[in-house]
Amino acid sequence: MADEHAPTLLIVDDDERFRTQLGRAFARRGWRVWCAAGPPEARALAVQHAPEHAVVDLRMPTGNGLDLIRELLAVDEATNVVVLTGYGSIATALEAVRRGATHYLSKPADVDAILAAFARKGLAPGDDPPAPETEPPSLARVEWEHIQRVLTDCQGNITQAAKRLGIHRRSLQRKLAKYPVGR
Repeated sequence: MADEHAPTLLIVDDDERFRTQLGRAFARRGWRVWCAAGPPEARALAVQHAPEHAVVDLRMPTGNGLDLIRELLAVDEATNVVVLTGYGSIATALEAVRRGATHYLSKPADVDAILAAFARKGLAPGDDPPAPETEPPSLARVEWEHIQRVLTDCQGNITQAAKRLGIHRRSLQRKLAKYPVGR
């Protein structure tokens, strides 16, 4: 039986293997963990358990991780939410933090990286976060960031984003299907 005073965590990710492995890794460290495959299941678990921490995937077939941030914070505003995604961009990172996430991590991320992200919530006003990388991003990475920013401005509407970018909708869909190249 899990310790009543153990930290609690809700993991929301559509990748069953990743979700299960991450849940087991946290459980081995003494955490009480609940796992959800998407936002509908996550909402129910959040209402039932009010977890202290949550790891939320950005893109899921049954909903958007950005929308889920506000819903989790509505259940308990003290929930420490970290967004985890394989489709990282500056635009979505800023939007996640604006909606109340503590931190934003790109996959693959291990338990130590997630724990460090959770710890960021406790930074004192004078504390500095870790220094960002100083190497300039590649042209492909800059393009990816711009596309994500425009897509976020269009609330995920690919047709509208393609018009703003001046490219065909199918071309934009192909670009979005690829992971960002380089840094």
